[in-house]
Parts: sequence; structure tokens; C-alpha cells
Amino acid sequence: MKSRYQFRIYPTPGQRQSLARLFGCVRVVWNDALFLCKQSEKLPKNSELQKLCITQAKKTESREWLNQVSNIPLQQSIADLGVAFKNFFQSRSGKRKGPKVNPPKFKSRRSKQTARFRKGGFKVKTSKVYLAKIGDIKVNWSRPLPSEPSSVTVIKDCAGRYFLSFVVEGRVPEIKPPKNPSIGIDLGLKTFASCSNGEKINSPDYSRLYRKLKRCQRRLAKRQKGSKRRERMRVKVAKLNAQIRDKRKDFLHKLSTKVIDENQVIALEGLNVGGMLKNRKLSRAISQAGWYEFRSLCEGKACKHNRDFRVIDRWEPTSQVCSECGYRWGKLDLSVRTIVCVNCGVEHDRDDNASVNIEQAGLKAMLRACREVGVGHTHDYKRTGSTCKTSDEAVCGEPSTHREYVQLKLFDAFGNHRPCRAVRMSNRLS
Repeated sequence: MKSRYQFRIYPTPGQRQSLARLFGCVRVVWNDALFLCKQSEKLPKNSELQKLCITQAKKTESREWLNQVSNIPLQQSIADLGVAFKNFFQSRSGKRKGPKVNPPKFKSRRSKQTARFRKGGFKVKTSKVYLAKIGDIKVNWSRPLPSEPSSVTVIKDCAGRYFLSFVVEGRVPEIKPPKNPSIGIDLGLKTFASCSNGEKINSPDYSRLYRKLKRCQRRLAKRQKGSKRRERMRVKVAKLNAQIRDKRKDFLHKLSTKVIDENQVIALEGLNVGGMLKNRKLSRAISQAGWYEFRSLCEGKACKHNRDFRVIDRWEPTSQVCSECGYRWGKLDLSVRTIVCVNCGVEHDRDDNASVNIEQAGLKAMLRACREVGVGHTHDYKRTGSTCKTSDEAVCGEPSTHREYVQLKLFDAFGNHRPCRAVRMSNRLS
């Protein structure tokens, strides 16, 4: 499994000038190749684009300055363009999973600048990294690289910061036994995460940074286009956005690591974030929360640490069902935060009740998947009408190792509560 390690670098003024020249050459080669692709009826091959946009372009007077930088990032720019077109065509044909990918666009000097070196164009040293025709750049090593990197990307973001991003073959982390068998997490705005164990996690306070950002954006709108004062204000706005983004990413990384380390089964609700953003009153708060990024981090770390990550159906009525007796009271307004069940009389917090229901739905989905692949024990579901029974082979197999028992509540087709049944769940899931 390949991983990406990113480190901050501090180039000298001369190296910054060399990097600016490199970014400009890579950007020009990308734009020239993309222009040729749009003009031709059939997509040219990468070798043809390299010959036209690099080899022959260096011999012309208008592009002779391409000789001043290394040839490796220029070739990688053509290769990246080919990958972008491949992803676009596969997305349109349905071969690529996920949302639709847009066609590649022309690069601008005001957006993020990147240049990628493969082996032969860079060398990792003790405290520095050598880049071809750039020199030794000082790197702030926050952690050691697990293996020899296969490529490195030089990045300059909109805030003027420089980074090196290495692609390495990641080592398998040490898998520790979890403290808890399962957990359900209900995501929200005021409280970012309400866990089924009763823990509530609040988002960091961004109010001070957002006030500064709002004031700076008003000043930026009044600056004259093309002036130096506008450029200085643009960099200031970019730095504030980067500070907010880094603060949110740090919070999501720490929270996802804690959730994955402490629990074996993690259940989240599948939210339609794209549809929720159409609500003009909550769209800004929803986009700033980072729900989908948290889900992606949990999913990736669960795969590394051998955890079972489940995303339940978005139509699951987690806020409409009592987690104690299973009585369904129906839809509730968002202003209702506390519910008293009319059937059992238990008072519930809305988010805590939803997190418990999410955990139960995640356990059901996990056990259903285990039965389909024949992993673990298959339990008798006679009360729900299923014909599945525990076979003799499953009972007389190898002696069990560490196992946990989880209380799973069953419901019939009418939503009535069935007695709790102890479901045995292996600590090792495949």
C-alpha cells in the first residue's frame, strides 16, 4: 500500500526564483499539450505530445527557456495530462467509480503550483533534499520516511508556502486490540460527533478566524485589479483560508485516529452532503464541518488497522425510532432536541438516541455481510422469518480466541421490539 508523506520546506531566495521558473515551465508545457489535445480530433499519445511540446519547442525562440529546467518534471506534466484524460473518459463511460470527473483545465499562475520529480531527478539526504537544477533544499522532517520514495512533488500553495510530497511504500502498522467492540457516531453541526457511548465531541472554534477572513475579503473586493495592494491582500486571505483548513484537518485526523484505535466496528450514517448544501441557511455551516472528509479518513484508517467500517443507509430512520423499545414516533423538527418515548417513557437526547440506532444498524450490516461470506457464526433468525441456522461445522470448529458479546436489538416488520439477543462477534474480521 502506497502512502504520501508531506513536509514543509524553506527554500532560499535564489531557490525560490528557480522554483518559480520550474513551475512556469511545467505550466506552459501542460497548457500547450492541452491546447493540442483540444484542437485534434483524436487524442494524441504522450510520446507525440512530448516530442511537440518539449523536444521541438526547445528549438524555437519562444520556448527556448525550457532548457533552463530539468526535463523530468516536463515529461511528468505530459504524463499527468494523459492520466487526467483517462480518468475523464473512464468516468463518463462508467468504468470509474465515484462522482463524475471533469475534463482537465488550463493552469493559472495564481492557483496552486506543482512539479513532480521521479527517480533520477531527486535525492534524499540527511537534512536536505536535492532536486535537479534546483539544488539542496532544507526540509523540516517531522517524521522519518518508512522506505525509499518513488517520486516527490514540489508544491507551492496559494499562501506562498512550499512543501515536498513523497510517495512511498507504506509499512503495515502494528495492529492493537481495540478497547470497545463497536461504536455508532451521529454527525451534527453544533456537536460535531455524538457517540453511542455517551461522549460528545465539539468542533474547534473558527469564529475568530472567520471574522478576520470576512473583513479581509471585504477589503480585497475594494482593491484595484492588478495592483500590488490587491496582491498583498489576496495572499493574506489565502493564508487565513490555509490556517482554517489546517486547523480543521488536524482536528479530523486526531478524531478519526482515536475512533479507529479504540473500536473494532465503526458505524456512520451515509449523509447526502451534496443535497444538504442546497439549503441556503445551513450550506456554509455544513461545508465548513468536513463530514465527508471525516468519513474518508475513517474509511482509510480502518482498512490499515483491520477495523470494520460501516456506512448505514441514509434512509435509515435513526432519529425516528426509540433505541430502548423500538417504538417509531415519526419525523421530528430539527428544533426538537429531547424526546420522551410514549411507549416506554424513557427520555432521550436526539443525537444520543440516533448514535445508538446507528450502532445497531452497523452491527446488523456487519453480521449480514459475515453470513454472506461464511465468516464467524451464523445465528438462528427464526423469529424474523429467516431459515438460516447455525451449522454443526461452525460449532465444532477451532477453539475461539478473544471474542466480545454485543447486545443487538431485533425488530419485526411492524417496528415492534423483539427481545435482545447476545450476538457473538469475532475480534478478527476479514
